[in-house]
Amino acid sequence: MGGSVSAVSSNGTYSFTKPNRESITLLAGLGVEGDVHAGATVKHRFRMAKNPSQPNLRQVHLIHEELFEEVRRAGFEVAAGELGENVTTRGIDLLGLPTGTLLRLGDEAVVEVTGLRNPCAQIDNFQKGLMKQVVGRDGEGRVRFKSGVMSVVLSGGVVRPGDPVVVELPAGPHVPLEIV
Repeated sequence: MGGSVSAVSSNGTYSFTKPNRESITLLAGLGVEGDVHAGATVKHRFRMAKNPSQPNLRQVHLIHEELFEEVRRAGFEVAAGELGENVTTRGIDLLGLPTGTLLRLGDEAVVEVTGLRNPCAQIDNFQKGLMKQVVGRDGEGRVRFKSGVMSVVLSGGVVRPGDPVVVELPAGPHVPLEIV
């Protein structure tokens, strides 16, 4: 089971969007080299204000490119990096993965999926009404967050657009993703 990397993005300053890069380097236990969210402890401003010593379970943010196609049908134009993700994938149901899934990115990098990204008001500041597109409901009426998954870096390495993504599911029973 796998897919590919469509784009990679990073930003050294706090900004909602992240510019696309030719490559990013993942650092074990830290995240994306030079990215403002890299670090062993939490770097998300809201979470730092609550408890700056908590572990950083949000080192690398991944979004499935198929989300951009979905929101385009609703009249929104979103490109890779514009929702703040570091890695944009294609061909993988990121939201359907269980907690603890390993994603092998390119030749060396491995990230472990820790949970769902909690979409924030900045999404509507980026494009008014977009938040309703990335928060939906499943067939049973439960809230479903669609704005990607968060992960931690287990093994570092360079990641580039076009690299394969290999999915390794954890041993069962599988635990569904929750917000981290």
